[in-house]
Amino acid sequence: MNKFIIGFIFGAFLFIAAWFVLTKKESKEELRESSALIQQQIEQVGKLIVTEGYFSQVFTFKNSQNLFLNMLRSDKKALVVANAKVTVEYDLRQLETELDIENKTVILKGIPEPVVNIYPDIEYYDVTQDYFNKFGAADYNKIKNTVNARIREKVNQSNLMDNSRERLMAELANILVLTKSLGWTLKYEEVIIESEKQMKDLER
Repeated sequence: MNKFIIGFIFGAFLFIAAWFVLTKKESKEELRESSALIQQQIEQVGKLIVTEGYFSQVFTFKNSQNLFLNMLRSDKKALVVANAKVTVEYDLRQLETELDIENKTVILKGIPEPVVNIYPDIEYYDVTQDYFNKFGAADYNKIKNTVNARIREKVNQSNLMDNSRERLMAELANILVLTKSLGWTLKYEEVIIESEKQMKDLER
């Protein structure tokens, strides 16, 4: 009878041990599958997001020079019309992430900064210039820099930057949805991200 009891206990122990090993193995396999799926999603997100806008700027460029001991003044001026295409880019191939598999956590370590590109098409009207004060390369460079500066001001006052950030957050939200569906946690700068609203408020 004692042998039967000992045998039963030993058999039960083996069964429990085998069940524990198999369960742990299945858990590790599921964990590996989950991490591989998340890594794949992050790689799919890693692309270039481009938001475009178009802006115009009109101003008059003037320049005067005093000649011959200030006895003469030489002027030049032009009406400058600039139409510019502006792009705001987020290169998510530079997104810095880390997978903490043991704690089932995806860590966003760094979100790339936006890059603003301005492509001006500049035209000149009503150009007047004197013989001793003609338009040169320095003038055209100054006009181009002025156009870029004024267009950038318009970009900052527009909703282009907000629109580009919304597109960025929409892409990152895909990671949030997947991590939550698999029972993982998404963190950014030690903060647990639990909703898309939280994600939209990042770095504001």
